[in-house]
Amino acid sequence: MTESKKNGIKKKIWEYAQAIITALILALVIRTYVVQAFKIPSGSMIPTLLVGDHLLVNKFIYGTRIPFTDKKILVFRNPEKEDIIVFKYPVNHERDFIKRVIATGGDIVEERNKVIYVNGKPLNEPYVQHTDNRLLFGGRDNFGPLKVPKGKIFVMGDNRDESYDSRYWGFVDKSEVLGEAFILYWSWDSDSHWVRFNRIGRLIK
Repeated sequence: MTESKKNGIKKKIWEYAQAIITALILALVIRTYVVQAFKIPSGSMIPTLLVGDHLLVNKFIYGTRIPFTDKKILVFRNPEKEDIIVFKYPVNHERDFIKRVIATGGDIVEERNKVIYVNGKPLNEPYVQHTDNRLLFGGRDNFGPLKVPKGKIFVMGDNRDESYDSRYWGFVDKSEVLGEAFILYWSWDSDSHWVRFNRIGRLIK
């Protein structure tokens, strides 16, 4: 093999390596700062989100976190009531949870007989389902009133009687919010072993 052919092969290998490295860096940047995929593992958000739904999370809407700090820059807006957010589980930061924002810093939140009140007004929640007619006290169906501290968020699942949420483990720190869920890109029904085609491309709200 001539020296020129060897140099040509080396050049090709280097070009491929550059392309692969660039693609990996872009993928890492996109996953870290722009969009991240998330799979629904439990039924706490039924009927809005089903087990087996795969969705995309908008990671820049609430700001971009500065590496190795809790500070964010380029904040377009803060989490608002009714947003469906993905966040670090406060009890174990190795796990990501997804719930709906019920109240934010400064709000007074309470529940009376399965009805949620924020600042004294009952919420209109057409997305919520109840699967248990019993009225339980001490957290699930009756709690509060509680004032949400500044910089914190109170979240709950739409499958209200089957959700492990702020009623049990407290508030979410705003800095731990990863992003807002915005679209379903895939959905697999493990019971029927088939794709839920009617859910693909659906906006999440």
